Parts: sequence; structure tokens; C-alpha cells
Amino acid sequence: MTKMRVYELARELKLDSKEILKVSTDLGFEVKNHMSNLDSGQVQAVRKALAKPAEKSRPAKPKSSQTAQAKQAPSPLSAKVRQEKRPEPKAKIPVMISPAGHTMAELEQLFNLPATQLIKALMSLGVMASINQQLDTDTVEILAAQVGIETEVEKTSEELKQQRFAAMKTSSAEDAVERSPVVTVMGHVDHGKTSLLDFIRSANVTAGEAGGITQHIGAYQVVHNGKTIVFLDTPGHEAFTAMRARGTKITDIAILVVAADEGVMPQTIEAMNHAKAADVPIIVAINKMDKPGANPEKVKQQLSNHGLMPEEWGGDTIFSEVSATSGAGIGNLLEMILLSAEMMELKASPNRLAEGTVIEAKIDKGRGPVATILIQQGTLNVGDSIVCGSAFGKVRAMFNDRGKRLNGSGPSVPVEILGLSDVPPAGEIFQAVADDKTARTEALDYSQEQREISMARTRVSLEDIFKQMEESQVKELNLLLKSDVQGTTEALKQSLNKIKVQDIKVNIIHDGVGGINQSDVSLASASGAIIIGFNVRPDTQAQRLAEEEDVEIRLYRVIYDVIDDVRLALKGLLEPEFKEKVMGRVEVRNTFRHSKLGTIAGCYVIDGKVTNRALGRLLRDGVIIYEGKLSSLKRFKDDVKEVSSGYECGIMLENYNDIKEGDQIEAYAMVEEK
Repeated sequence: MTKMRVYELARELKLDSKEILKVSTDLGFEVKNHMSNLDSGQVQAVRKALAKPAEKSRPAKPKSSQTAQAKQAPSPLSAKVRQEKRPEPKAKIPVMISPAGHTMAELEQLFNLPATQLIKALMSLGVMASINQQLDTDTVEILAAQVGIETEVEKTSEELKQQRFAAMKTSSAEDAVERSPVVTVMGHVDHGKTSLLDFIRSANVTAGEAGGITQHIGAYQVVHNGKTIVFLDTPGHEAFTAMRARGTKITDIAILVVAADEGVMPQTIEAMNHAKAADVPIIVAINKMDKPGANPEKVKQQLSNHGLMPEEWGGDTIFSEVSATSGAGIGNLLEMILLSAEMMELKASPNRLAEGTVIEAKIDKGRGPVATILIQQGTLNVGDSIVCGSAFGKVRAMFNDRGKRLNGSGPSVPVEILGLSDVPPAGEIFQAVADDKTARTEALDYSQEQREISMARTRVSLEDIFKQMEESQVKELNLLLKSDVQGTTEALKQSLNKIKVQDIKVNIIHDGVGGINQSDVSLASASGAIIIGFNVRPDTQAQRLAEEEDVEIRLYRVIYDVIDDVRLALKGLLEPEFKEKVMGRVEVRNTFRHSKLGTIAGCYVIDGKVTNRALGRLLRDGVIIYEGKLSSLKRFKDDVKEVSSGYECGIMLENYNDIKEGDQIEAYAMVEEK
């Protein structure tokens, strides 16, 4: 007996799979989705049902002209009588209360009632409270009901953020149109995620824009059968689990790649759990089908044990067998993505101010803060004012994943934008607003909200953290992270959050991209945090403020050193042998190219001093470009031992010539700790 899948019949009849599913269900057939099979008899029954002309609805009985006129023009008297009979009560506006609760003094203002009346009302409920006593939310709600006031608990910033994420997924507006699905490819390392993405991307470039250069912006578009799919290019290493989890927040469909010759591995399960937690449907791509040991049935069996049951086994998970090497089955995989998206009825409203999510962000030497964003609702145009967390600005320029400059773009399109005041965190919501003033105000409000997070005030250092914890002065280690790229920050956060020593936890109060500035030191000072700098440096003002405020700044180049130091500090095992001592900082004013010696930097010592035996660190916008020794220090044409602040000098770095005007060189020495 010949069988036919729902989507195949829909394609033949040039209809949506949803229409075939509806007719099949009406006929009493057991169909779950577009992958369900129909036997030949069922196919004929569906064809026959679709061939019947739709029954014409009976025309409505026309009303007499007198009745219609009477309906359209009621007398003023009758209207007045009806209004008097049915007065509409004014709806009460609930008083918003904080999820953290309130004091009696605050409730006096909120409820516009004397504190004495509120205290009496509370006493009648059997609760004694002073005017400055903090009451929890439940008590406030009971008290409000007692005095006849309606209340509503304000949503937390996280709850509001989740609401917005849900609203951005799909639109119910009248002008909403079908949007492209957003897909994340996940799976175990070395199972072929990158190869699969590369094949899809290269095939699409060849078919679409021959000779076009694909920009690596963290996301790109693919066209298949005239429809677009957006792929998020997220890293697959275990340290980047947090980035994968973030990716699924904006993902419509997750592709779980499993190697046919190796089967399910630990990261396969990890990736699957992230998709399930985010309530994202999964399509399994069984890769490496061209390998001699390929065993797709084993993969299906393993995944069915974890709740992913293949459709042919009575489940509802789509499995697609592919080869990223030869390209076999990839067309079918893309077809399954589009069919799944069709069933999800993903919609977006283009006629509104844009809203979406940041995929990746970084600082570019020539262009400033650069952010890759996914527009999820509305249309974003060059010149629009936008706000994203504490960052704001006007869209100065916009580029697609092929590097083509755009004037504007609608929903489900990843674009790279310039013009923000700062580097926004990956995963943050961005939105276009009416004007620059609104953008600035909202960004400042966000920054203020972040500052108001309750934090411990105890000053700490890694060396004495364990001692303070034993004395119960500190229950958590506050850290502030700064690194050169957003991806590194995500990896550090994920790795540090995994560190657990007894009941002590690591609390990352803030993270960002770029050099360590005064604002970072101020925040660390207020929260008793240690600043961790990865491949970045503090500027002169930040260094001075850190010394004044007794804030510890620890700088690293290797991610495992950060993790090891924090873990050892929590265990009280950190025994520093050498400590870095910054001697001075110089600014490069000119550069000279010598045919034999290399690049000579004409410098001005802006702080401290520099010696001919110092180690040198070349900084560009606060980011470390080179680290090594000073090979030469001169005053005019003479070699000198040291040059102090306020004087000019010539510096050469050992085995490094790419020095540019505006760079800074930090001179330091490693001092042995007693």
C-alpha cells in the first residue's frame, strides 16, 4: 500500500500543510503533523473532500427600511433612559506595589492614608508593626484588602524581559505577516555542526550572490525554495554553554546534530536540554551518513530514551539523515525546517518601531561599538534612535551578512549596526524609540536600576577571601569581568559560575567589553568586588581610583588561570609568588620606520617612569595588542636607563613593529612577593 506524507500531498495540491491536516482531522484520520503518513485510501478521501465546492452561505434576510432607520437613529430620549438604567462604574486603577515589599511610611504615601489608620488595620489582623518596619508583599496585599484598596505586584525586570521575549516571538497585530524562522545548530563537539553550517552557507552564496563575501556577524540568511531561513552561528565548545542557552531565547527551531558513527554524547544531551528548557522544537540531523560505521537506527534509539521519539516510531520528532561532506540530505533538512516553521505560524509586524535581540557585540578600532542584532518585530532604519540596556544612540550604518550596506530592514533579519554609545551585552533586548532624548533617558534608567542592586559592602581581595568567609563576613565572592570580546566574557561567566566551594558562590555583578574604566572601579568599590581583566588593561584614571578606593584589579591572558585562581582563592590555597608592578605609561606620538632596526615609537611619558629593563605592554583602546620586552630606550640619539614623566623618549619593542600613533605602552616589572 502506497503511503504519502501530509507535506508531500500539500506540495502536490499547492496548499499549506495546515489545510491538509485540518481536512484529515475532520475526516477522522490520526495525523499529528506535516510528517504524518496517509495511506492511499486516506489520500483519496482528502482529495475528494477538497474537491467539493464550498457550501454557499445563505444571504441574510434584509431588514425593513423602517427598522434599519430606527436602529441607526435612536431618539435622544431613549438613549438618555438607557444610560440612566445602565450607568457604567469607573474601573479602579490598582496601586502598584514592589515585589520586595514596603514600610508603613511608604504605604502611607502609596495608599494616601494616615499611617495610624494602616497600623490599626494591621493590628486588627493580629500583626504588630512600627512605621519603619518592612512588610513583605503578602502582608501588604492583605492590609490593602482590609482598607479597601486594590493592588498589583510590579513584575521584576527578569519577568518583564521574559514577557518581551515572548511578545517578540510572534505578533497578533492585524498587519502581521509571515516571518522567516530563526534556527540554531547545536550538538556535541566534532559532530559536524560547523561543517554543516559551512556547506549550507557556501551553497547559498553560490546560488544567490556568486562572488559575494560572507561577513562573520554571528548570523546569516539562507534562501531555500524561495523562502528565507536565519541561522545563528553559535560556538559549540562546552565553555560556551551560556551562549548556546542565550541563542535559544530567540530561536524558533533547534537543529540537534548527531554523528551517525558516534551516536549520542554528553554535549548532545546538554544541547537538547537547553532547547527543551527554552521550549524550542528540535529537528535531529543525523550527520556523517557517508561514514562506514554510520548507524542512524542506533541514534534514533538513543534519543528516544531521552524523549525524542522519531515520527515513524509513533513520536513527533523529525529526523533527517545528512552528510555535510557530500551535501546529501541537506536540501531535505532545509525543507523540514520550512515545513516546521509553516506549522508554527510565525508572524511579525513590520509597521512599527523595531525591537529585537543582540546576538554579538564588540569594539572596532575604526568604527567604535559594533553590534549584530536580530530584528524580531518592526522595521529598523538608518537614523533611528535605539536603546539597548545602558547603551543608546542613532543607527549610523547598517550591513547585512554579506557586508552590503542597507538603509533599512524588516523582521527576522540579522544586521550589523554602528552608532551605539557602548558595547551592549549579548542577549540584551534592543528597541527603536521616538527620539534621542527618550533613548538616553531609558539607558540612564537602566544603568540606575543596575546600580541599585543590593550588594555586600565588604572590601575583599583574593588572598584573604577565604579567611573573611570563614569569619562569616562574606558569603559570596563578587567579581566584575571585563574582556576584549563578548564571547570571552560569556565563556568566563559560564566557567566561573560553575565553581562551588561548600556554600560559597561566585557572584558576577557586571561584565563588559573593552578597557577597565573609572565607572568599573566605582561599581566594584560600591559592591566590594574584585575586577577581573582578561586581555584588557585599566586606563590611568581607573588605576589611580582603584588605588584610592582599595579595589583589587587582577589581569589575565589565559582563561584557565582566572578559573584556577578563583577556585584556589575560595579554598584558601592561593599563594602568590610574583606580583606585577606598573612603573609608568607612555603615549605614542609618532612612529619612524628604520630599514634595519624596525619601527621606532616617538613617545611621551604621561605617568610614572619607564626603564630600559622594563617589560612592555602595547595597548590600543585599552585592549592588549602585544606583550614583551623593551629592546631599546633612547633620549634623542642616546641610550638611557630611564625616562621620567613629562619627558619624551624613543622606544622599540622586541620583535614587534606594528606600533601606531595613539597607542599606549605600559612599562611594568614582576616583583617577587615575600
